[in-house]
Amino acid sequence: MAPPMSASRFIGALRDEGVTVVEVGNWKQHNRNHKGSWGPVHGVMIHHTVTSGSDRTVRICRDGYAGLPGPLCHGVITKDGRVHLIGYGRANHAGLGDDEVLRAVIAERALPLDNEANTDGNRHFYGFECENLGDGTDPWPEAQLDAIERVSAAICRHHGWTARSVIGHLEWQPGKVDPRGFTMASMRERIHARLK
Repeated sequence: MAPPMSASRFIGALRDEGVTVVEVGNWKQHNRNHKGSWGPVHGVMIHHTVTSGSDRTVRICRDGYAGLPGPLCHGVITKDGRVHLIGYGRANHAGLGDDEVLRAVIAERALPLDNEANTDGNRHFYGFECENLGDGTDPWPEAQLDAIERVSAAICRHHGWTARSVIGHLEWQPGKVDPRGFTMASMRERIHARLK
């Protein structure tokens, strides 16, 4: 079982991995901890936002919207490769997902098909929302893919995890398609190479 990093250690790990970080407001205290615990943490989850425009995307992910209050992740990765830290602690990003997937992430083995939603993912995953329309044609600039690789590697390096601890929302919750436009298998290969 791994306790989450402190906020200070988290930002330090990202910077040590070469991530360009933007601190947004009171991100270290902005969370949903009053709704339940955060931790133990077991992995990193990657999402796309279905939005365009960096400022608007960061604002929505920080504040949330009707029916889903923010923060909606820990960091927003914009197309220019910057990582905007908007919250730290429990965040509304993963929702309910498959307990068998969680067991596979913990064991760092191949993921089973996600076919049920019975486990609280907000408690167990670091979450990153990535600015993208999610339509399969909106491009993923190399700077953005590099930032996804780096934030994932930074967290894995701190906790002693492998790239198998990084999953997409589509691998966690039935019916989700994010991130769309690249494969999580290819991203895990990049993270694995960086961790080596």
